[in-house]
Amino acid sequence: MILKAATLALIPALVFQGLRVKKNTPRLPEPEGMREGQSGSGKALSILIAGDSAAAGVGVATHEAALLGAVLKELQADYAVSWKLHAKTGDSTAQVIDSLNALEARHYDAVLTSVGVNDVTKLMSAKAWIKQQRKFYGLIEDKFTPDLIIAAGVPPMHLFPALPNPLGWLFGQYAKQMNKQLAQFIQHRPAMQWIEYDLKKYQALNLEMAADGFHPSKEIYKIWAQEAAAKIRRKF
Repeated sequence: MILKAATLALIPALVFQGLRVKKNTPRLPEPEGMREGQSGSGKALSILIAGDSAAAGVGVATHEAALLGAVLKELQADYAVSWKLHAKTGDSTAQVIDSLNALEARHYDAVLTSVGVNDVTKLMSAKAWIKQQRKFYGLIEDKFTPDLIIAAGVPPMHLFPALPNPLGWLFGQYAKQMNKQLAQFIQHRPAMQWIEYDLKKYQALNLEMAADGFHPSKEIYKIWAQEAAAKIRRKF
């Protein structure tokens, strides 16, 4: 209720700042490279990466420097990885659900997901958002039967360099409430784990975000991939 009241009170500032951010923030392209293939040698392992622009690797020039490439680099010495990337810039959870519905059903050992930022920018309530997450992960479980799902937490958007206050503060509040719901949701899903987007830790390590101040950099993708690979190794 407090967040809803704050949103209504800040609408004039949000509209003004939103338009300014959209005008001044560079639009980075999705990285170049293949979106499906096989890498490495060893134990067979299949991976699907699905979601929004962060899943797609926006912020770096090639998939080798993005989440996909960084995960493969961590795993390919010990696993023969069959992988697929299915992600698109700007997609909300609902749009990712629609795009996954278009894929053929098949088994993946592990599915990595990144959704939420584009739901925050639509000012979706945490209550509505978690309902969509139930639908999203239910679809993934039914269609891809993974043994492990690794969800990325919604980034702390109040720390994004591209977002001025009060816009950044408000987005950060929405993200915080979504993550709280996500943590509770995952507690009841044995096959699910999540990775917190710990921007304060990255900043303490002197790691910067991408040039747009909105997406991960190569170094942040590397840490994300290391955390995901560690969970995959423990499971498989």
